[in-house]
Amino acid sequence: MARIFHKDQSEITMDYVNLPDAKKSSSSEGGGVTAAVPGRKLYRLVAVSFGLLCILQVAVNISLRLTLYSSDSKANCKNLTEETDELKGKLTNFDQYFHQGWVYFRPSFYYISSVKKSWQESRNDCLQRGADLMIINSKAEQEFTRKIHKRTWIGLIKGKTNGSWKWVDGTPLTQSYWGYGEPNGFEGKNEDCVETNFYDTVNSWNDQPCEDQDFWICEKMVA
Repeated sequence: MARIFHKDQSEITMDYVNLPDAKKSSSSEGGGVTAAVPGRKLYRLVAVSFGLLCILQVAVNISLRLTLYSSDSKANCKNLTEETDELKGKLTNFDQYFHQGWVYFRPSFYYISSVKKSWQESRNDCLQRGADLMIINSKAEQEFTRKIHKRTWIGLIKGKTNGSWKWVDGTPLTQSYWGYGEPNGFEGKNEDCVETNFYDTVNSWNDQPCEDQDFWICEKMVA
C-alpha cells in the first residue's frame, strides 16, 4: 500500500515500505530503489565447488599414501620372512655340523680328524665332507690350530713347476708361520706338504713328506 503525505501542500512524497516487490536501497544517498545482485549466488556456488575439489584432492592423496604404505609393508614383510627362513636353514645346518663333530671358529667350521692319513688321503676326506684342508688366513686362525695339540695337515703344498708354496684353492702363500729353520727339506727329502704343530710359539709350520701319516683339519666356509 502506498501512503501519500502532504507537506506544505506543495511536496508530495510516497512511502514504498509496504510495497511487496520493492526494496529500499542501502545507499547513504537514500530515496532510490535497487534490484538484488544475482552475482552473489554464482560466487557462493563457485566457492562451494572449489571447497569440494580441495576435499576430493586431500582424499585422493590420503588414499595414494595408504596404498604405497601397504605395498611397502608387504615388501618388508616378504623380505623379513625370507631372511627368517634363511636363518632357520643356517641354524639347521649348524646343528648338523655340531652333531657331526665340527667346531665353529668364525667364519668357518672345522673338522679335526681322530685318525691319521697321508696328505692326499686327508684332503680326499675333506672333499667328501663338502670342505677342503684348512687355509690359514690370519694370526687368529693360526692360534686356533695350536689349541688342537696335534700335528695336523693343512691345505698348503709346494708347487711342482716352480717350487713355490700355494694353498689348495690356488692362491699363493703370502703370510706364513714357519717354525724355526723351516721349510728345510730335511735330509734331502721331498717335503712338499705342510703340517702345523702345537709349539709354544705361534710359528709352528713344518714341511713334511706328503706320504707321512698325520691328523688333518678340514675347513668349511660359512656364507
